[in-house]
Amino acid sequence: MTIAEHIAAVAGGASVRERAEAALDRVGDDPHRAFLSLDRDWILADAEQLDARLAAGESLPLAGAPIAIKDNLCQRGTRTTCGSRLLEDWVAPYDATVVERLRAAGALLFGKTNLDEFAMGSSTENSAFGPTSNPRDPSRVPGGSSGGSAATVAAGHVAASLGSDTGGSVRQPAAYCGVHALKPTYGRVSRRGLVAFASSLDQVGPFGATVADIAQVYDVIAGPDAGDATSADQPAPSAMEVLGAGVAGLRIGVVRSCLEQADAPVAAAVEGAAERLESAGATLVDVGVEHLDLALSAYYLIAPAEAASNLSRFDGARYGLRVEGRDLAETYRATRARFGREVIRRIVLGTYALSEGYADEAYVRASRARTAICRAFDSVFEGVDLLLLPTAPTVAFALGEKTDDPVAMYAADVFTVPASLAGLPASSSPVGEVDGLPVGAQLIGRRFEDTTLVRAMEVLSS
Repeated sequence: MTIAEHIAAVAGGASVRERAEAALDRVGDDPHRAFLSLDRDWILADAEQLDARLAAGESLPLAGAPIAIKDNLCQRGTRTTCGSRLLEDWVAPYDATVVERLRAAGALLFGKTNLDEFAMGSSTENSAFGPTSNPRDPSRVPGGSSGGSAATVAAGHVAASLGSDTGGSVRQPAAYCGVHALKPTYGRVSRRGLVAFASSLDQVGPFGATVADIAQVYDVIAGPDAGDATSADQPAPSAMEVLGAGVAGLRIGVVRSCLEQADAPVAAAVEGAAERLESAGATLVDVGVEHLDLALSAYYLIAPAEAASNLSRFDGARYGLRVEGRDLAETYRATRARFGREVIRRIVLGTYALSEGYADEAYVRASRARTAICRAFDSVFEGVDLLLLPTAPTVAFALGEKTDDPVAMYAADVFTVPASLAGLPASSSPVGEVDGLPVGAQLIGRRFEDTTLVRAMEVLSS
């Protein structure tokens, strides 16, 4: 059920509690392990409060629509584990800004979803609490790190969910699970209450069964926030208002080099998406974006460097898990040894990238590459309004296929990290299938032109 259908059902006399019970029944025993927590009593109590607000005449744009939350976003009174043993029992004392805004709009906060530990991964196999499977094929990964949020939408449990995207973590899972997702422009959506992985890259974004679901959630969560120093101090244009506007007159650059890197059936599906955009009135232009070959390497130095700094707070002394040792140093070591293998790998990589004698060769060079990529995007956007490319080079791979090959796992992000490094808005929409598995097409837009993406996403889904 889409958000619009849910709103219509409530307007027609159904209670939010009835709709919540139906959603809980759809989840059942959560066969895909999409959720890390799903408190039935809590959800039904919130549903009754929403019914009371509606009965009192309060205007609620989301009217109790169930929306799932990735478990690295703080939700007061609930565990926020980040998929890690270090925060297994940590209960958030406050709401993230995006959660506050969903509450104010009348959303029913529907459980916390599974993720790669501290959002580090491309498959949701790095969760300390077990992997999520892909509802389209349970032998496959749902993508990562927001795999639980993508899976619960793909399974039809909820119409929408929130994830976070650092290097592709809403777009790649959306592609693998066959749903829509939007990574807003960096700074467009508040990061307050999002547990930090890489602060210059992290951004909260919605998943939706339809583009209208994406637009409705985006309109609620986007906009300035005085509680986030990186929040852009400018109003966010409405995505709902551009639905139906189409793409006539837009120039869309097809990134041919990425199509050539993707598996042939994936590339063919994206070519078909390009033809749909052209048929709807867009002008297609083959383009190249300089320095894209540097993006993956630059990302996997910059993001781990920021992670090494951000995760230093999990030391057993301030909050979260504490493993007692003979002295403070041993307590630090024993506590941090509970990080999962992938998190440890990235902390070590980031510490190396920042270490004396190596920072110039690693972090500084990666930062220069990032600047070059930003300038390359600026140049190409002088001639086009949007870029079109595959979201991922392949369809969803098998569970366990890449867990012992981190380089192959990182390569799943090769088409998504460039937009993240540049802080640009980007999306993924399902545009076809290969052997029954979804293919996602990625759109990248100019900074703060998020609603132009929504216009094109709607055409792709028609």
